[in-house]
Formats: sequence, structure tokens, C-alpha cells
Amino acid sequence: MISSSFSSQTQTHIPAPRRTSIKLNTTDNRITQLHNLCNQKRLKEAVQILNQIERPPASVYSTLIQLCCQNRALNEGKTVHKRMRYSGFLPGIVISNRLLDMYAKCGSLSDAQKVFDEMSEKDLCSWNTLISGYTKLGMLKEAKKLFDEMPERDNFSWTAMISGYVRFDKPKEALEFYRMQEMSLLSKLNKFIVSSVLAASAAMGCLNIGKEIHGRITRAGLDFDDVVWSALMDMYGKCGSIDEARSVFDKLVDRDIVAWTAMIDRYFKDGRREEGFELFRQLMKSGIWPNEFTFAGVLNACAAAAAEEIGKQVHGYMTRVYFNPLSFAASALVHMYSKCGNVENAKRVFNGMPQPDLVSWTSLITGYAQNGQPDEALEYFELLLKSNTKPDHITFVGVLSACTHAGLVDKGLEYFHSIKDIHGLTHTADHYACIIDLLARSGRFQEAENIISKMPMKPDKFLWASLLGGCRIHGNLELAEKAAKALFEIEPENPATYVTMANIYATAGRWDEVAKIRRSMDDKGVVKKPGLSWIEVKREIHVFLVGDTSHPKSKEIHEFLGRLSKRMREEGYVPDTNFVLHDVEEEQKEQNLSYHSEKLAVAFGIISTPPGTPLKVFKNLRTCVDCHNAIKYISKIVNRKITVRDSSRFHCFEDGNCSCRDYW
Repeated sequence: MISSSFSSQTQTHIPAPRRTSIKLNTTDNRITQLHNLCNQKRLKEAVQILNQIERPPASVYSTLIQLCCQNRALNEGKTVHKRMRYSGFLPGIVISNRLLDMYAKCGSLSDAQKVFDEMSEKDLCSWNTLISGYTKLGMLKEAKKLFDEMPERDNFSWTAMISGYVRFDKPKEALEFYRMQEMSLLSKLNKFIVSSVLAASAAMGCLNIGKEIHGRITRAGLDFDDVVWSALMDMYGKCGSIDEARSVFDKLVDRDIVAWTAMIDRYFKDGRREEGFELFRQLMKSGIWPNEFTFAGVLNACAAAAAEEIGKQVHGYMTRVYFNPLSFAASALVHMYSKCGNVENAKRVFNGMPQPDLVSWTSLITGYAQNGQPDEALEYFELLLKSNTKPDHITFVGVLSACTHAGLVDKGLEYFHSIKDIHGLTHTADHYACIIDLLARSGRFQEAENIISKMPMKPDKFLWASLLGGCRIHGNLELAEKAAKALFEIEPENPATYVTMANIYATAGRWDEVAKIRRSMDDKGVVKKPGLSWIEVKREIHVFLVGDTSHPKSKEIHEFLGRLSKRMREEGYVPDTNFVLHDVEEEQKEQNLSYHSEKLAVAFGIISTPPGTPLKVFKNLRTCVDCHNAIKYISKIVNRKITVRDSSRFHCFEDGNCSCRDYW
């Protein structure tokens, strides 16, 4: 009885469990668990927990949407949004804006627009979020439409539009918006607007607007970061005001490698190479490490200026700091050495690359072609194909060039047809110019004309010049006149066409036509470009013009050439006067040939360096037939390797022979 009584009393005092209390506790636990998962960035698990909560509160949706936005998790974001609709939850403006932001940043603008359209209440953030989403994806028409419909705008609205136009290469529209912003009541500058407008000014070459921005910054005493000052420097540089760009650069407090590289590159692009090289030297002393963009820019400038010595110094520095052999700076090294005529070094760098890229393959192939080693050029092209690297149209220009310099006509035609038939590429104007050059030099004019007649594009000046060059070699006067007529229409100011035609007429004894050419040049103010050659001796560049007597060692040079000329005649040299003014005496013709700039440069190099020292001379024009023949004799007499880089290729003279095999 006692036991029974106790049991009864116990049951009456312990209340039965309440279902609602347990349910609440379970919901709270799941919400807590969901927040914990979100804090741990475990999004998928958090979304699974969401489906177990019957009526999630606003904080749950807000946290999940924010995490979806951060992770760019569009699918999970859509799941959360769908659950929100299913549970009957009506989001307020804050959560709606978060949904907008999530869809916009995930690139789903159609969903973002739908959320925007369904919002019963919108604030400035809503409009700006959707506009920013459209501009970042380049949907500028949609962004502009929204912008025009906005009830109010702030700096963010203007910045989003201006930066969007700049990002997608519409600088004109960006500047128009800047002007509109200026005219509005809200014209406060911020670094985003400033950077965008400066970028637009640079793209359009609008120096005045760029200067205006600079003036506003200065007058307002605004303290912007180095990003803005770098944009200002870039604007001045691209608008051609290099000195102003340098002035801004000098005022930068914390110059990073991006600023250094941009300023150095700007000097090179403006043709001020010495200042670019000097600034690079200053960078070397600054303690800031160059990056691959810096190295590539300097090496490309060395290639353009044939400044091999500076290129070697850069290479040495790159080796000391251990540059990445997979970077495009390594490709720039191959390109630099190839352009400077040092194919052995180009090959050495190339062989040190674990996976040479197409640029490196092409540079080496072209380098071999231009240095009179066509067999090696074609050998490396075959190796390229075996490496499963797909050649592009530039590669084939190098391959066809190799065939041209070697006189491999049938092989060249085979490669030409393979471009389309085997490699699936389209023939470019450069390919046609190369194949016409090859055929014309070989005197196969009928084939050349057949190819020209079937070209899908109009022949350009390079093709006609190639054809004219072949006509000069073989004396094809009729076709030469056709090519010259086309060239006179394309570039009437180019003296090369007039000079070539005058020489062709003179060789044919057509003196009346020679006189007409000269009168035409006088009437049009066309002046023959003077021959210019230069050589580097003891790190100093020495420049010579045709007939130059201004050099400090001019007397010694001419006396040496006089002695050398006697030796050359004893060896069998006969001056080729075919292309020297035909209306002067033969003796005067020979004297004129003696003063050609490359001969002066070679002579100076010989008397200024120890016996046996290799010489490297550069010329701005194509070397003439007589100079080419003369330097072959000189190389044998003085026992020197003499390299001459003319406007067409490298000529490597050694022991009386030239690498071009007299085919250039």
C-alpha cells in the first residue's frame, strides 16, 4: 500500500511533458547548429539543416544568403530563396538587398532582376546593387536603363557606370558620364571615379580631361593612394606627355614594381630607349625586385634596338635572382638573342626551358631563318610539330622566311599549302607576301601572278615590294612597273619604290624614265632615306652616314679603306656599280661605293679592336650588292667574323663567304 501510495503521489506531482516546449527546444537547437555551421563555412550542411526548420527566422535567411554570396554558391542560394518562398517568409528590404547582391555577384542577373521587380520597397542600395551587377558583366544598356530610372543617385551610382564603361572599352561613354556627373549637384570625387576617368582619358588620348582631374586633385588637396597616382602617370604616358608622367612617378612615395615597370615601358614605347634603360638601372639599385613583366619589357626593348650587351646584363641579373624558366620573360630572352643575331645564346636559353611556349619556338625558328641557317630553322619547326605545339600564323612567317632565304621554292610552296590544308589555319597577308617573295626571287613570276590573282584579300605594300624586289633581280621591267604602280597608290611618299624603279630603268638603259622618276620625287618632296650604319665598340655606339667625314677617326678610316681596297682588288674584287647613279663617270661610281655607311662602320671596327675580334654592324636599309660582295672579301683579308644586320636579315661574313649564300 505504501509503495502504491507513493507511486500515485509521484505521478500526480510530475507534470506530463508539453509537446510545444520540446518542439521549441528542437527548433532553437537547429538554429544554433545552423549558425555554427555557417561560422565554420560549412554551407551545404547548413542548407540541409534549414530544411528541418519549419519557420526559420529572418536571421537564418540573412546569414545563409550572405554566406552563399561570399562563396558565389548560386545553387545553394537558389535553394535558400526557394525555401523562403515555401515557408511564406516575406523578406524586408535588407534581406531583399542581400538576395540581389548574391544573385548579381553569382552572375545570375535574370534572377536578380526578378527579385528587384518583386520588391515592394527599394532603397538606393537596391538600385546600385543591380546596376553594379550589370556593369560588371558588361550589360551596359541594362545598367544605363536602370540608371536613368533611379529616383536618386550617389557617388556609387556614377562610379559603377563610369568604371563599367572603362572596363568594357567604352572610354567615350565613360567621359560623357563624367561630364554629366560634374554637372549634377553631386560632383564629389573619389578614388574610384578618378581612376576610371583617368583610364578613359588615357584610352581616348584626352590629355585635357586628364589634366583637369589632376588639377582638381591638387586644388582640393585630396590625399589619394598610389593606385590613383599610378593611373595619373599612365594617363600622361599614354597621352604622350612622358615628362609629366615622370614627374608624377618621382612624387610617388611608395613606388611598387608596377609603377616602375609602367614608367620604364612608357619610355620604350615613346622611343626614348636610353631613358628607359637608365630608369631600369635605377630600379636595379632601388632594392625592389623586378617581375617578369619588367624583364620582358626591357628585353623586348633590347631586341628592338639590337642592344645585346644590355640584354646580356639583364640576363645575368635574371640568373642571379633565379627567374622562372616557365615565365614569358624566358621567352623574351630567346626573342632578344634571336633579334640580336646571337642564335647560339637563344638556343641555350631555349634548351633550358622545361616547356618552351609557342613564342619561344617561333623566335628561335625566325632567328635561325634571319641568320642564314634555314636548315636549323626548318629542323626546329619539325621538332615543334612533334612536341604537339600548334603553330600559328606568325610561326609560318618564320618558316616561309627560312625557305625564302635558302631559295627552297618547292619546300616553301609545300609549307604554304599546309597552312590551310593540314594545320587548319587561314592564310594571312604576311603568308602571301612571303610566298611571293620566294617565287619572285627565284624568277617564277607566272606562279607568283597566279597566286596574287586568287588571293582572298587585296595585296598589301609588303607583297608588292617583294614582287618589285624580285623584278629588280631578274630585270622584269613590265611586272616591275605593275608592282610600282600599286605601291605608288598605297604609299606615294616611300622613297624606296622610286629608287628601285630608277635603278631598274637605269639598268635597262631607260634614261628618260630615270629622269622622270627623279622629277617626280622632287615634285612630291620625296627624299631618299640616307644609309645609316652603327657599331658598338667598348660600350659606345658609333654611327656612320654614307660619305660620312664627321667621325673623329674619319681620316684613319678612309686611309684604311684605301689600303684595303687595293688588297681586295688583288684578291679579285670588282666594284659592282650597277645600282649607283648611272649618269656619273665609272671612277666616281667606285668612289661613291667606297663611302657607303656599312663599309665605314666595318673599317672603324677593324682599326678599333684587337685582331680576330668579331664585329657586328647594324644598318637601317638593305645592304647593297657591292657592299655585300666587298665585306666578303674584307672578312677573308682581315680574318674576322663580320655580322651585318640590315633591314631584312643578318649577314654573317666569314672567310670570304656569307651565311645568306648570296640569296637575300
